[in-house]
Amino acid sequence: MPVKNAGLYLEDCIISIQSQTETNWELIAVNDASTDNSEDLLNWFSSVDERIHYLNNNGSGIIDALKCGYTEAVGRFIHRMDADDLMVPEKLASLKEKLIHVGEGNVVTGKVEYFAAEGVNDGYLNYQNWLNELCDKGTHWMELFKECVIASPNWLVYRSDFEKCGAFNSEIYPEDYDLVFRMHQKGLNVVAVETITHLWRDHQERSSRNDENYAAYTFFEIKLRYFLALKYDKNRPLMVWGSGKKGKDLAKKLQSKNVPFTWVSNNPNKHGKEIYDQLMESFESIATKDQPQIIITVALKNAKTQIIDFLDKLMLEEGKDFFFFS
Repeated sequence: MPVKNAGLYLEDCIISIQSQTETNWELIAVNDASTDNSEDLLNWFSSVDERIHYLNNNGSGIIDALKCGYTEAVGRFIHRMDADDLMVPEKLASLKEKLIHVGEGNVVTGKVEYFAAEGVNDGYLNYQNWLNELCDKGTHWMELFKECVIASPNWLVYRSDFEKCGAFNSEIYPEDYDLVFRMHQKGLNVVAVETITHLWRDHQERSSRNDENYAAYTFFEIKLRYFLALKYDKNRPLMVWGSGKKGKDLAKKLQSKNVPFTWVSNNPNKHGKEIYDQLMESFESIATKDQPQIIITVALKNAKTQIIDFLDKLMLEEGKDFFFFS
């Protein structure tokens, strides 16, 4: 558990861990140069509960803190926690029970619930609901390129599988999304319990709100990196659907990597025009292509429904033939 100036929430977080119905756990907390009372709290908790250990980060930032903590881990199962969040009492027990049942080769997750003193905004509520729908439908890998499909502090995996995925040994941010891509790359299945296991606290100081490593463009970079590594087939025509900001950003990135593509849009005002020396075509031209791969950057919900209907009629499959970069 990385800890960076989490003093306002750290006591409640650790108490929620101590309150687990599963008692056989070890917490390795890594103080990442906190300037508040976080280290004092970690020192006190470690003095009264032998299952709690803390050390100071020998580097800087979340990735170094995760690496530092993992060097001390000895458990058969690996889990990451965030210092400002809460576990429901049955979290570790339910994740562990499911993981033992399905065995190695799987990562287990559960549902999440956001909470905040000022109320949770619609963006986080939408993300919460989407994650929980993935748990119900079991479509995590199909929708992998939309957004991070497993909450960073809400998974459990066998240590052997974690090592196979490279553990925390990656310098790529966002580190949680990178880890999930590596889990997919190494062939792990995602299995979910049916209940809420993690309470996700939203507040103004969250790293995801303030750290440049979690800016929107970093998510776009990592999606393209892993699409080209895992899904791109040079023998199939690549198409980009969308002429908005994300579509333009994607087009520039593909051009910079010398990856050929056809650019299409459902905006008739753009058809026949050149943008970045690339001719914009109607989306209907997809039907003329043989086994196309399509990256979709259109974000409007109603438009997504229409796009899926159109591609379904062409017998194209999400996660195999087309990918939403939301």
